[in-house]
Amino acid sequence: MDPVSQGAIGATFAVATVRRNKVASIALIGALAGLAPDVDVFFQSASDPLLFLEYHRQFTHSLLFIPFGALIVALLARVLLRPDLDWRTIYLSALAGYATHGLLDSFTSYGTQLFWPFSDYRVAWDNISIVDPLFTLPLLVTILIAIQRRSNFFGVIGMAWASAYLLFGFSQYNRAIDLAGSLAESRGHEIQRLDAKPSFGNSLLFKTIYESNGFYYVDSIRVGFDVLICEGTSIEKLNLDTSFPGLDLGSRQFLDVERFRWFSDNYLAVDSKNRIFDMRYSMLPNEIDPMWGITLDLKNPSEHVQWWTDRSLTSDERSRFSDLLTKESCPNQK
Repeated sequence: MDPVSQGAIGATFAVATVRRNKVASIALIGALAGLAPDVDVFFQSASDPLLFLEYHRQFTHSLLFIPFGALIVALLARVLLRPDLDWRTIYLSALAGYATHGLLDSFTSYGTQLFWPFSDYRVAWDNISIVDPLFTLPLLVTILIAIQRRSNFFGVIGMAWASAYLLFGFSQYNRAIDLAGSLAESRGHEIQRLDAKPSFGNSLLFKTIYESNGFYYVDSIRVGFDVLICEGTSIEKLNLDTSFPGLDLGSRQFLDVERFRWFSDNYLAVDSKNRIFDMRYSMLPNEIDPMWGITLDLKNPSEHVQWWTDRSLTSDERSRFSDLLTKESCPNQK
């Protein structure tokens, strides 16, 4: 999730579990530890644009690395912050904060290698958006109250809120999955696989994706007190033989495609510019509008593919997103 959420949950869990009266110092160490695993965003290569896909949310986020990551944070905190705490309290505060990071990321859709080095499987429970103010703001409020009143109890309240919100997201995800399955059945489609992703900033509006007979189908499903299904569109699944018939299966370009396939859980398609993209994500949940992908250069098969991103959002798209989230009927698609 976003850094504010990671810091807030790290501070909250540290305050809730490390029962000492130095609440501000414990919260600060917990927040820093909650942020620390994302140091892996600096693991990049100018020559290999896909390297960051492999290392972000990898070993620094794994369950096995938690005690070691916490030890590094605790040592740095002791040297740089010099808190008025004994070593045991410093380490436990860092351990509590660090332990929250990979698990919280796993509740999002991006994918986290929790079980590294035993498995490179990317855990993604799809319960919460990578940014969700309704999740984060109450955590910030409770941790500030805990610091002001020097009370660990408000950390417990914050953790109770976080747990309840994530359970709510789990319920919402399952509602969206059930509705998407019924929608596919009404179309006469046989589902090969089905996913639902929460849209940006909320746990009400989901993008659902299912594969059927070589095509991906995306739709928007809002699961609040009322249900609104806005049917989307479809696209053919990537077929390298037909889209890139000249691709050498032993080339670096092909290996990069396979790396990208692993990252995107094989949800790959080709856009109008002949670029391969990850079709799990789009700004509007009922559209196929790629946010990132790779460009192949078959004339230079020994070179790495090019990485591109497009996270732009027009005013019209903002309006249609708002309509999907709040209105009683579906907005017109572009």
